[in-house]
Amino acid sequence: MLASTKAVRFLETLLIPEGPKAGESLKLAPFQKQFVKGALPPETSIAVLSIGRGNAKTALSAGLALGALLGEWDDQPHREIVLAARTRDQARIAWDFVAGFVRSLPEETQKALTFRRSPRLEIEYEGDGGGHFVRAIAADGKSALGGAPTLVVMDERGHWERDKGDALEHALLSGLGKRGGKALIISTSAPDDAHPFSKWIDEPLPGTYVQEHRPAPGLPPDDRESLLLANPGAPYGIGSSYEWLAGQAQRAIARGGSALTSFRLYNRNERVSAETRDLLITVDEWLACETGELPAREGPCVIGIDLGGSASMSAAAFYWPETSRLECLGTFPARPSLLDRGQADGVSDRYVEMERRGELSTLGGLTVPVAAWLVEVIRHVDGENIAAITADRYKQAELGEGIDRSGIRVPIVWRGQGFRDGGEDCERFRRACFDGSVKSLPSLLLRSAFADAVTLRDPANNLKLAKARSTGRIDPAAATVLAVAEGARMMARPAKKARAAVWA
Repeated sequence: MLASTKAVRFLETLLIPEGPKAGESLKLAPFQKQFVKGALPPETSIAVLSIGRGNAKTALSAGLALGALLGEWDDQPHREIVLAARTRDQARIAWDFVAGFVRSLPEETQKALTFRRSPRLEIEYEGDGGGHFVRAIAADGKSALGGAPTLVVMDERGHWERDKGDALEHALLSGLGKRGGKALIISTSAPDDAHPFSKWIDEPLPGTYVQEHRPAPGLPPDDRESLLLANPGAPYGIGSSYEWLAGQAQRAIARGGSALTSFRLYNRNERVSAETRDLLITVDEWLACETGELPAREGPCVIGIDLGGSASMSAAAFYWPETSRLECLGTFPARPSLLDRGQADGVSDRYVEMERRGELSTLGGLTVPVAAWLVEVIRHVDGENIAAITADRYKQAELGEGIDRSGIRVPIVWRGQGFRDGGEDCERFRRACFDGSVKSLPSLLLRSAFADAVTLRDPANNLKLAKARSTGRIDPAAATVLAVAEGARMMARPAKKARAAVWA
């Protein structure tokens, strides 16, 4: 009989230890059975589960830990199971689940189990030859050195302290090799793509099983389909109900800021940071700026420029403050291809779709040539009254050289991206959006950019634009903020009255 089949049968003999259904028989939902079947084959050494908070991932892994302790599908002598978490209190949650499930076992089996709470949390099983342990440890790599675990559970791996967490992971995985053990790495999404937990999902090694319940980025927080994707236990009475999730989504939308990013991270399982950072503008607030019919190109035009690095995206935003019209274009180097770049950035074929919609283009080889790109930018508004080009002063030398080579003769407004200039520009942009002074056609380029655009706040509550993901592309958002903020300043300046000539 397959190990996964034995595991499912064992788990469904247990009783739920706590919660509204305490005392009822454990019945696995389809997504749980899927994870067990993917985690226990002999060729799988590491199983990764990413899912929204409250979907019983810790309880499931605790049940597997108890089955491994009792030798239900692994009869190795002296089995050692490790429950690892960021802190001892968090590790205790998994340990308590194991202890709770023990009450479901026959009395003879219970008598063979010894519980120790000091100096560390431990359960010893004296049956089947004895010498079998479940231990709970915190994220301190030194505490795992010298062990030879047969099963490791890394709970909420996406939120361990970076250095200590990495040290513990390396210590545990190196110990697994001694006895052909398995690791269950479970967590809600990490805050960014550079986190080791995200790497396990995006770049799985041979022998790794990955099961991720993460919706596409940029969707409304209360979107039903994506909420259920991130919370597959809801239809089966596991964790939060859909009604509760929908209510929390509305609350997060109403409060905005960190409440909304926290809801996206923990309940929607999205890769966004919830640490002291707010979205520049929520997806819903941006959708209110989109329109099916753009206002006319009338009056002066302001061009916002965000010049990317040597191989990243460059973006230009075009804003007509008198009519509120906004257009935005992005440009990547031609190599690597947009499809390959999208795979590396974790957005699949989104860049290809942007190109098909006319929002994104490629220019140059491995880098975007500045002068040639600026010529294309000016050509997009050929014949318009260009009032100013506004750009980040950090790239002043490089951009200034490109402007000179391209022969562009337009007033240049240099802005900083720190808390001083950046705070003013972000606030002017947000005010313009809330006042209905920004109108754009539906743009996948801008939707994606604003989904990744967050703000950092200093002690004086000034804002500065930042990325929510390490590979997020917020260049279109930065260019838009520059253009709209400068347009708002232009409209706020009093019109100068021409004085009549006086003859002496």
